[in-house]
Amino acid sequence: MCYEVVSSIVETMSTVTASARTRSQSPAPSRPRARLDWRLRFGVLSLIWGFSFLLIKVGTGGYAPFQVTLGRLVFGTAVLVAAMAVKRERLPRGARLWGHMAVAAFLLNALPFSLFAYSELTIPSTLAGICNATSPLWGMALSLVALSEDRPTRVRVAGLGLGFLGVLTVLGAWQGFHGLDATGTAMALLASLSYPVGWIYVRRTLTGTGNSHLSMTGGQLLLATVQLAVVTPLFTSVPEHFAVVPLLAVAALGALGTGLAVLIQYGLVAEVGPTTAQMVTYFIPVIATAAGVAILGESLRWTTPVGAVIVLAGAALTQIRGKGA
Repeated sequence: MCYEVVSSIVETMSTVTASARTRSQSPAPSRPRARLDWRLRFGVLSLIWGFSFLLIKVGTGGYAPFQVTLGRLVFGTAVLVAAMAVKRERLPRGARLWGHMAVAAFLLNALPFSLFAYSELTIPSTLAGICNATSPLWGMALSLVALSEDRPTRVRVAGLGLGFLGVLTVLGAWQGFHGLDATGTAMALLASLSYPVGWIYVRRTLTGTGNSHLSMTGGQLLLATVQLAVVTPLFTSVPEHFAVVPLLAVAALGALGTGLAVLIQYGLVAEVGPTTAQMVTYFIPVIATAAGVAILGESLRWTTPVGAVIVLAGAALTQIRGKGA
């Protein structure tokens, strides 16, 4: 799950959830719990999400993309359900609410996870990780159209232009995209676009429900799992044998990259705020690139790291909310 998705869900639900709990619960003495320093959790989260693209590549080496996505969702949902059981939280109620959650599950989980899995059949994991970093750029461009309260500034517009210039650099546009699989790259970019589309949908339909972010995300992942459970048998067949290493990669991708990572991110946003926690976005493509080159032996042209730096710089500028000139 993309950082922007997690933070937006936290921000849109936390105020209402907190007030609801204040009204319904009487004050009770709390005992301090020992927690890892937020910097360590920040580093762990960066590693988990950075290595996710490597895990996708390994998983698709033994299983079909839809099977990788389904396995990812099953393991990720299991982690969140376990967390809900520990905290004694229930799934949200209401048919209308579940209808909106089903759309969010498709846009934020089922669709982008599947697109990334399919894209890595033909493009390296390093490129997929960098494409994922364009999500804030898509998010700003869409929010200017769909969210009336999100107005452009000169700095943010400049960041948008700079970011997409970085994308063209990564793709080697002036060389005619030589050696680049257009379909796989388009799928990865479409996956990154799906996240902000889902984020805007969540902002418009799931704000102020009064449910906790944990129960909402648990229900969302459950619905995405059901969606993939329906689709996967239609397009894939049962594997003749179960490759162990790809299966372990899928399990790690789901349990760590989809389940545990979400829990860590919620804690970071609550403790240090979304602005500081958001910095994890800029470490993900760096780690994804390093992992792909060092472990998978993927080739690296100079345009990839240079373009990635430009993309991240542009994405950082689009997040500046100061008053524009």
